[in-house]
Parts: sequence; structure tokens; C-alpha cells
Amino acid sequence: MSDADASEEVPAGDVDDVALATDAGATEPAVPEGDGSTDAAPPASVEELIADLERTTNERDEYLDLARRTQAEFENHRKRSSKQLVDEVERSTASLVEQLLPVLDACDGAISHGSADVEPIYAALLQTLEKQGLERIDPLDDEFDPTRHEAVMHEPAGEGDEGTVVSDVMRPGYAWKGRVVRPAMVKVRG
Repeated sequence: MSDADASEEVPAGDVDDVALATDAGATEPAVPEGDGSTDAAPPASVEELIADLERTTNERDEYLDLARRTQAEFENHRKRSSKQLVDEVERSTASLVEQLLPVLDACDGAISHGSADVEPIYAALLQTLEKQGLERIDPLDDEFDPTRHEAVMHEPAGEGDEGTVVSDVMRPGYAWKGRVVRPAMVKVRG
């Protein structure tokens, strides 16, 4: 046998180990396992393994609970922030509407004094605001409601009148999305 043939010969028990090492691209031959030369700790008792498993399970449950609580807190924060933003927009819009009420009153006054030129502008402004949630409170002949009406004058009840009734509207009131922005200024009877 030549030197080249001797370098290629491999003992029969080591063929698989050499093939695996060669396939993986390793330069050193693989060391067979289970020959007793490893420094691994001796296997733990079943009780120790069960205790380790329980500790690991408890830690996992704690982390899972923490993750769920953190996720719930984040979701609550997101909802709260979104609601605060919507509330702030509503307050700002209601403030703008309150500032526009004198303009609506001026248009009302101009129309009542015969200025027909203002009527289309007033109608367009009122229609736009009503689409956004403005409600005009014009309670003539309705029962007096102190949450929506401001009584500035009073007259005695007439024949057959029951309760307190609005007999005249001096200035209309307005509500924005159900909340009274300005009560109607009225004269009541009864």
C-alpha cells in the first residue's frame, strides 16, 4: 500500500464521524459522544427537575401576566388619549360656535328690520352650523324649561292657562350637540 492509499484509509467505526465532519466543512474530526470524557453535571433528581419546571412555569406565568397587563394599560391609554382629543375638539368647536352667536343675532336683527340682503347669508351660515350639530331654541308657546330658557319677563296667566308657558321669545337660544350653549331669552305667562 502506498502513502497516498494509507492517508485515505479510515477505520470502520469512524467512517460516519469523518463523513459528518467533512460534510459540515470542519477541519477537525468530530469527537464521538458518550465516551464519558465530558464535564457535564450528573443528572438531577426527579424532584429537583420538577421544582425547576415549576419555578420556570411560575416565571413564565408572571411574565405573561405582566405582558397582558402592560398591553391592557397601553390600550386604555390609547383609548383615553383618543377620547381626550375628541373632547378637546368638541370644546374648541363649541367655543367657536359661542363666538358666532352674536353674528347670528345681528343677522336676526337685520332681517327683522327689513334687510332682506342678509337673509341668504344668515340662512347659509345657520344651515352649515346645524349640519355640524347646532340646534336653534325657539320655544314660543312651549312649556317653560329653566334648563333651556331664561325668563326675563313675566305676565299673569290667562283664562285656561295651565303651568308656565313661553309667551314671547326675545332672543333665540342655541344648543350644540344637545348641550345648551345659550338659553333662549323669553317672556313667560303663568
